[in-house]
Amino acid sequence: MPNYYIWSIGCQMNRAYAEQVAADLEQLGLKSTDLVEDADLVIVNTCVVRQSAENRVISKLKSLEMFKKLNPDGLVALAGCIVDDDTSALKRRFPQVDLFLKPGDSAELLKSAKSLAASNEPVSSSLSYSPTAFVTIIEGCDNFCSYCIVPYRRGRERSRPLKEIRSQVEDLSRRGTREITLLGQNVDSYGHDLPHKPDLADLLVELNDLDGLSRIRFLTSHPKDMTEKLVRTVASLDKVCESISLPVQAGDDDVLRAMGRGYTIQNYRDLIEQIRSYIPGTALSTDVIVGFPGETEEQFQGTMSVLSEIRFDTVHVAAYSPRPGTLASKQFKDDVPVTEKRNRLQMVEQLQEKISTEINAQLLGQTVEILVEGRKKGKLWGRTRTGKLVFFEDSAERTGQLVYIEIKRTGPWSLQGRSRQAG
Repeated sequence: MPNYYIWSIGCQMNRAYAEQVAADLEQLGLKSTDLVEDADLVIVNTCVVRQSAENRVISKLKSLEMFKKLNPDGLVALAGCIVDDDTSALKRRFPQVDLFLKPGDSAELLKSAKSLAASNEPVSSSLSYSPTAFVTIIEGCDNFCSYCIVPYRRGRERSRPLKEIRSQVEDLSRRGTREITLLGQNVDSYGHDLPHKPDLADLLVELNDLDGLSRIRFLTSHPKDMTEKLVRTVASLDKVCESISLPVQAGDDDVLRAMGRGYTIQNYRDLIEQIRSYIPGTALSTDVIVGFPGETEEQFQGTMSVLSEIRFDTVHVAAYSPRPGTLASKQFKDDVPVTEKRNRLQMVEQLQEKISTEINAQLLGQTVEILVEGRKKGKLWGRTRTGKLVFFEDSAERTGQLVYIEIKRTGPWSLQGRSRQAG
């Protein structure tokens, strides 16, 4: 029985791709292995949004040179955002790679995997389904933010038909999935390229009535494309979680304009006010880039002011990393020193740790509903509807169950609690 090994890095869409590929390979009769040396098929699922991610990908590919020498018949597939339309340079640079797969593409991989399998007859998968799953609803991006390589690698926006998505979610639900997260580079653009132009709000309504499904999340939203209709729909549907990811990226209008974001800080503030008005208690997460070309100390302090004012539950912060081929790399000099970028990043992290500590402390003594996702170091863990990570002790097997937990201890990154009752 041939084995496969998947190494994946990057965004949730990469995770969704890896999960789907694994399911397809299992259906063909291949089995997963945690050891690359035991694999007949190796898939490297890549991200190049930042230089640090690309460096890790290159390191992984270098390590596979020995694998290929020892296993000349083994197949190595390179997938994800490192693969563009012209693969000739990649082929010269990484001769150990046999297959080059553009983001989201798996047809050639599955064709090769089928030839590896002992039988061409489909078999039952041995994969256990998780209580949570990612479901990609739209690929690509039409926004072309000046710093972002994604539109050049994933292409223009392409929405999946609503009925196709519903069918996938129904299948996941039948197999035990209780929570889904709908994914897209810009999830708010869903449906604009489909007949009858359904939007994300319509899709949420369609999925909300599915039996067996308990929770629905979606990410990532774009501030210029999130509509009042979507916000009202989230507020009205019982299965859609009170948790919204809304990247701000910077707290200064001139920086946002150079980034090509298409909104002002006041636009963003107004949207946050609207969300909190319709969905009281919603958890907000955001993304921030520090050290964008030309960002002054005053402009960076504008970002710090926005973070202090809005008080996000979670902030994902990264230092600007020029990506060859993007507008920013062509138009702007990367002139903020690395040490200054690092200092600014640390300042954001320190501020957010303080804010997250204060927000989470308000949950002390409260009882919250969590969906149990598994066990780590002897404790069960899961997340609240607002995305808070909760650990608790229970000898029973409760994975996939909704349970009610009294919060006994809080911290910036997770909560500790005690089980009250199962549901």
